[in-house]
Amino acid sequence: MVDCPICTKAVKDARINEHIDSGCEEFLLEPEPQGTPNLGKAYSFFTPGARKPPGATQKNGHPTSSPPAQPAPPTATQRIEISKTPPPGTKRPLEEAPDTQANGEQQSPSVPKRARKLKAVEDAMPLAERMRPMSLDDVYGQELVGPGGVLRGMVDEGRLPSMVLWGRPGTGKTTIARLIANTSGSRFVEINSTSTKLEEVRKIFAEAFRDLQLTGRKTIVFCDELHRFSKTQQDAFLGPVESGTITLIAATTENPSFKVISALLSRCRTFTLDDLKEDHLVRILERAMAADNVTSPILDKPMLEYFARFSDGDARTALNLLELAMSLAKQPDMTKEKIQQSLTKTLVYDRAGDQHYDTISALHKSIRGSDPDAALYYLARMLESGEDPRYIARRLIVVASEDVGLADNSMLSLATATYSACEKIGMPECRINLAHAVTALSLSPKSTRAYRGMNNAYDALKEPGVAALPIPHHIRNAPTKLMKDMGYGEGYKYNPHYLDGKVKQEYLPEALRGRSFLEDTDLGSKVDPDLVDDDELMPEID
Repeated sequence: MVDCPICTKAVKDARINEHIDSGCEEFLLEPEPQGTPNLGKAYSFFTPGARKPPGATQKNGHPTSSPPAQPAPPTATQRIEISKTPPPGTKRPLEEAPDTQANGEQQSPSVPKRARKLKAVEDAMPLAERMRPMSLDDVYGQELVGPGGVLRGMVDEGRLPSMVLWGRPGTGKTTIARLIANTSGSRFVEINSTSTKLEEVRKIFAEAFRDLQLTGRKTIVFCDELHRFSKTQQDAFLGPVESGTITLIAATTENPSFKVISALLSRCRTFTLDDLKEDHLVRILERAMAADNVTSPILDKPMLEYFARFSDGDARTALNLLELAMSLAKQPDMTKEKIQQSLTKTLVYDRAGDQHYDTISALHKSIRGSDPDAALYYLARMLESGEDPRYIARRLIVVASEDVGLADNSMLSLATATYSACEKIGMPECRINLAHAVTALSLSPKSTRAYRGMNNAYDALKEPGVAALPIPHHIRNAPTKLMKDMGYGEGYKYNPHYLDGKVKQEYLPEALRGRSFLEDTDLGSKVDPDLVDDDELMPEID
């Protein structure tokens, strides 16, 4: 307890501010009975002579108890002034603190200060965070959690398995995980693999086990970016998931088959989230504009459709574009064209994720399909997004042998020279060399004879005993006399010694003689039904 610096009465230190605000009338301690020693009483440092109790002077080594002179209690007018303007350095309770804006104006006392603080935190959030759906019914574009969806049915029935949500950024993985946890009534713990250590994860598992034993309440652990956890860290989830101590909801943007250990993957259900379609993104943007009361004529529906197309199925990207456009639209000279120019300076491309592999696959298949326009589009898209040109050139070397192959042997030399050019001159000039090679490869005739022949040979090696067949003695190397005595090289016919290099000689092991791996045709023999006219398929009627 402390003495009030105004009335010098004893007050609990936790109540001193409220005591002062009440005009020194409330929250007083009960007076002690007369004759009771007051040795344990604490004194305020605001009181003169606070280093020793007032009146407790020493006499012959014993304290005396002459009471100090008490100041007169404040008048009613003084109490009102004290209540309105407390001394400097004192604090008021949160709900009674004066509401003052930065410009000194008085705010409405009806709005609690805590609510205003929460409102400030909400306003500081990006638009994408503020617009997260509050129920599964508000999640657009994901049939899994829609009416009749597989995951929605599990949630409604209370049968929630451990799961891995796989999808591109902005498809709603984190939102769905949080909504599932809210509807289940379980304890919810959210971790991120980039900032959570293994010791913290194990501590969460121990708390979940104790909670399950004591209260019977289950724990849902949402792990974002699971693929960033190492194999050892992922191993830590195996026991708790298998025993049911926790229900794991993991989110990943990478293919779980490659990035999640098979033991953990077998204990979880994998759900693939679809890319959001343009109409879904437009609905999300319209809801965001309605929530923020945005009525700018620049941000009409065609503009929202433009944002949706540009965001490539990513709701977060679409909302970020809208938020930026909302800021730009407030400028007096702003037009739709200026906003579009400012927003199209970046491309949606992930150099380390699925976009990286999907785009190079699209480039390869466009060349294979002899479509130079599509091939050049994907080439430009990769280069503009910062892709390493040498990576593209390496793939072109593969294309030159795999798809063009024997139809035009010069393409392999062109692709190799293109890689050398990318190494020597770099970007932006080497984009011309890449365009040259991509166009030439697209327009070249195609032959997969060599590629298919190699695959046929690999398939033969999978047959029992084929990989260990003995090599014929006459084509074995015989560098020593012992090997010659064993018959190595005996009977071999050196082709250059014969007319046109032609001899009758077997080279395959005896068990494979007469078998062919290299096919006669450059390409396959299937006919695409989409190329056949319907009239040609109809039988003639006499």
